[in-house]
Amino acid sequence: MNLLLKSAKIIAPSNAQLHLKKRDILIRNGKIVQIAANIETENSVKLVEHKNLHVSAGWFDSSVSFGEPGYEERETITNGLKTAGRSGFTDIVLNPDTMPVPDSSSDIVFLRNQAKGRATALHPMGTLTVKAEGVDLAELFDMKNAGAVGFYDHKRAISNSNLLKIALLYARNFGGLVHSFPLDNQIAGKGIVNEGKMATSLGLKGIPALAEALQVARDLYILEYTGGKLHLPTLSTPQAVSLIQEAKKKGLDVSCSVPIHNLLLTDDKLEEFDSEYKTRPPLRTAADAKTLIRAVEKGIIDFVTTDHSPMNIEEKRVEFEQAGYGTIGLESAFGALQRLFSLETTIELLTKGRGRYGLDEVRIEEGEEAKLTLFDPDKEYTFNEEHILSASKNSMFLGEKMKGYVYGVIAQGKSELKKK
Repeated sequence: MNLLLKSAKIIAPSNAQLHLKKRDILIRNGKIVQIAANIETENSVKLVEHKNLHVSAGWFDSSVSFGEPGYEERETITNGLKTAGRSGFTDIVLNPDTMPVPDSSSDIVFLRNQAKGRATALHPMGTLTVKAEGVDLAELFDMKNAGAVGFYDHKRAISNSNLLKIALLYARNFGGLVHSFPLDNQIAGKGIVNEGKMATSLGLKGIPALAEALQVARDLYILEYTGGKLHLPTLSTPQAVSLIQEAKKKGLDVSCSVPIHNLLLTDDKLEEFDSEYKTRPPLRTAADAKTLIRAVEKGIIDFVTTDHSPMNIEEKRVEFEQAGYGTIGLESAFGALQRLFSLETTIELLTKGRGRYGLDEVRIEEGEEAKLTLFDPDKEYTFNEEHILSASKNSMFLGEKMKGYVYGVIAQGKSELKKK
């Protein structure tokens, strides 16, 4: 793959020599061989030119679900990675949200093999417990050796405190990253939306912030006892943020993320009983969202995630109480984040998190592997179905104003670029 990016404005805050500079970037055989103000080259090199072209290190997402194997009608690995690439992501962590779930080394090998040859790299997680049933630990060490970057019973809380204790102690031996979904099932009960005025007015059962905070408090006490590495995915409440902040002050090895939609949208969207807004964790209040945004800006919340969760139409076009949880988010991530943060902060957020999952950081320098995202940060538009590349169309961002358009990625010796 030989490409020449023409007049690309580089967004790389860690590289003062190139940051905010317009440069040509020559890529040969998947490596950056030259960065200069003007590069002339032979016709065999493909020219990449776009209006207002910007480039940054490739983006990373720590929580993406597809469906294959078992739920291919939601999304396949092939189309999912194509969607991720054209949405700007060169690396995604795949949730163990399949049927059967990946709870053995052979499952991890299968997922990695299915993803070969794509511009976007897939980094699978295995389940923490056998069949994600929360009873017996899965083959954590074997899955780690097969390429699993973490362990997570996706969206299923670990109710057995001793099981989490054993998992953290065991994973310490090989640096495994344990995930714990922040929800106390007993407190949450049959709740399906945020507990508050909106839930009461709609007659829907609510999930109190207490359900998240109690679980986070328990997990952090266990982590303090065991040591090890813990990640708390998709936080949604100020109470949980405060607990994380105190734990970090103590020096605990804990990280957390927040879904982009929980920063931008609130439970006011539920007024029409539209199941596209049914997610877990639920959309919270405007005050909660403001607190989460401040926590992101201060670094208390380590990184943001699309929490991309395709659901087929049969799971969404039913009564609200019966509908499935989840929204897709890869395609809307950049445009949504730029409604909240500056371009530089947005790029910083979209490139954070690799180190937590044992992946190498990306640098835009001569001699380095080309792992780049191409975009126009200024284009404004209304997000609609034509912008959705996923097989499933369950996006809560339909009709939302966006700022920023992604052209695609160059990575892994491949390119995944939208047609002009």
